[in-house]
Amino acid sequence: MDKRPIGVFDSGVGGLTVVKQVMKVLPNEDIIYFGDTARVPYGSKSKETVKKFSSQIIRFLITKEVKAIIIACNTVSSNCYEELTEEFDIPIIEVVGPGVSSCVSITKNKKVGVIGTEATIRSKAYEKKLKAIDSEISVYSKACPLFVPIAEEGLGESEIAVLTAKEYLKELVQMNIDCIILGCTHYPLLKSCIAKVVGENVKIVDPAMATAQKMKSFLKENNMLNDKKGGDYCFYASDVADNFDSICTTVLNRIYKAKQADIEKY
Repeated sequence: MDKRPIGVFDSGVGGLTVVKQVMKVLPNEDIIYFGDTARVPYGSKSKETVKKFSSQIIRFLITKEVKAIIIACNTVSSNCYEELTEEFDIPIIEVVGPGVSSCVSITKNKKVGVIGTEATIRSKAYEKKLKAIDSEISVYSKACPLFVPIAEEGLGESEIAVLTAKEYLKELVQMNIDCIILGCTHYPLLKSCIAKVVGENVKIVDPAMATAQKMKSFLKENNMLNDKKGGDYCFYASDVADNFDSICTTVLNRIYKAKQADIEKY
């Protein structure tokens, strides 16, 4: 048994979609979340910058005595997960692997779409992992950089979101994909409009649930589950803005006030 909290971090508010699933799968665990709202988005930044920001956040979470960390950011997961696991002596779980496993179990025609930030798509992390499991899978990738600011502004179900999705996803739909991976934790905030564009025959894979399940398995295998009843949650951001409260309400069905943290100190 380990009563220490789980740390979760993202470039902004998108990681709240992962927190939601962790709350469901691990209801007795305490969670400390950090959203780097002052420096979002990560997808257009260099790998070196993303690694620097991620290391600062992990150092911050370690000061909060977390027992394990979830990287709720595909850009970080796909570009510097290995380097971070080498730098820090703490269990770290990323979101790409769980998403790939879910997709492989769902696709029937082996034509898969992957959408993500520019950095995630450029890394080819999803494509490499998918083909490592099944070389016959065809992967069609598309960077959708405007989805992150749309999500951050709380416009995930707006006409702007629908029009943007139509422009980004038309090529993937033409490829007859039967499965699409939301390769960014912000994208579930646009899930309804993405579903409208790709159609009911395309299954949407959100890696968040699979990531939460992976964390549960890890904690159980290592006797690190918290046996108390009910979890406590604490939220931090590098820049506290009104949209954090509104998106928190949308995703988690209640407001959790975020505390501001000076991440540059770490």
